[in-house]
Amino acid sequence: MDKYIGKRLDGRYEIHELIGQGGMAYVYRAYDRIENRWVAIKILREELSDNSDFLRRFRNESKAIAVLSHPNIVKVYDVSFGDRIQYIVMEYVDGITLKQYIEQQGEIKWREALYFTVQILQALQHAHERGIIHRDIKPQNIMLLEDGSIKVMDFGIARFTQAETQTMTDKAIGSVHYIAPEQARGGHINDKADIYSVGVMLYEMLTGQLPFVADNAVSVAIMQMQAEPTPPTRINPSIPKGLEEITMHAMEKNPAQRFPSAADMLEDIERFRRNPEMVFNYGDQVDHAYARGTSIYDTAGSRQQDYNDNYEYEEEYVRSKNGAKASMVVTGIVAAVVVVGLVVGGIFLWNYFRNNTDTSSDEVIVPTFTGMIYETEIKDNAEYADFEFEIVEGNGRRRAEPEPAGGHDGQAREDDHADGQRRHAGAGRRRGRDGGQPAGCVRYAGSARPEPADSGGRR
Repeated sequence: MDKYIGKRLDGRYEIHELIGQGGMAYVYRAYDRIENRWVAIKILREELSDNSDFLRRFRNESKAIAVLSHPNIVKVYDVSFGDRIQYIVMEYVDGITLKQYIEQQGEIKWREALYFTVQILQALQHAHERGIIHRDIKPQNIMLLEDGSIKVMDFGIARFTQAETQTMTDKAIGSVHYIAPEQARGGHINDKADIYSVGVMLYEMLTGQLPFVADNAVSVAIMQMQAEPTPPTRINPSIPKGLEEITMHAMEKNPAQRFPSAADMLEDIERFRRNPEMVFNYGDQVDHAYARGTSIYDTAGSRQQDYNDNYEYEEEYVRSKNGAKASMVVTGIVAAVVVVGLVVGGIFLWNYFRNNTDTSSDEVIVPTFTGMIYETEIKDNAEYADFEFEIVEGNGRRRAEPEPAGGHDGQAREDDHADGQRRHAGAGRRRGRDGGQPAGCVRYAGSARPEPADSGGRR
């Protein structure tokens, strides 16, 4: 059994039954013994009582409703923020949510849909004029009474005036199927975000369908920002053209192209109700305004209250702040790869041009043949096949081998010893540039010994 049922809070509120619950709180039906009336009590979950973010949101709701007094907004009677329990005592509304009604009825007749929409807009006009933006308008937060009257509830993530918002660092929460594109991307919002949500609800009432549906919340959020909804008349041809225009105008992607305020949307709805055959041609007005370089909503009555929020979505999580961080990380990685590629490419090109512009060296390394016998050790040795040798006998000269294709040649010198029997090979050398005497060649005659060029075999 629930631990609160049957208990009395502060000796005054007798709790009877649990009527709802969410991620933040439980909602009970209770009886106020002092005022002799039924009330709804929202009690913060115990496990969240130490969570500063949820405590702030819980108190934020009580503050928001406390400054509002409108027949279409749930009233707040009392609040209590003790050490052990935090709760809000609100007006008890005996009815169902608008979401439940849509699910029961499917498509709602357009006159009835407008009746509900007018009441919602009147509640929002009252809140907006007092600097409060609901930011979570959806049919789950709209109570429908038996007499057809509407009550807007759940101001848990409402925002106050601009000056106060600048000091608030909490994260907001919304429902992705109804949020405005600027909310989905975590950008600046004003009261036109609520107007967009009203447009989505009107679309759902008229067609029985949500404008954007996908397998996951991120995909829905992207559709809110980029995709165009199917025109309602394609789903339900009985919808008047003027009402379709009002619905789509409220759902414009660009806030500047929507109705300037809840009051302006109410005005066009009233004009349509008086003449259901009329059309508005909002698109033409926008086109003409852009042609003049102005906005059709630059009016003195339009209030621009900007809010810089970082959004996390409770029912369907869409973390645009984390997405932005991930995008920055990916951008940094790509930039690093590009820089590394440029450096590697530069090194490659530098080496390429350096190698291709170097002049060939005249220096050729050849073996040292000094002390070797030409006929037996050099002549038929494949190791020296690329060399050309000249055999010098006395002061004479004859070619021993043809010059190889590589252009390298060597020389062997033969000593003419006293006994005339032994020949020695001299160190091979490349020919000189002038085509004359081979470079590094030392001639000798008679019994003189050959003189080696150098120990390294280099020129």
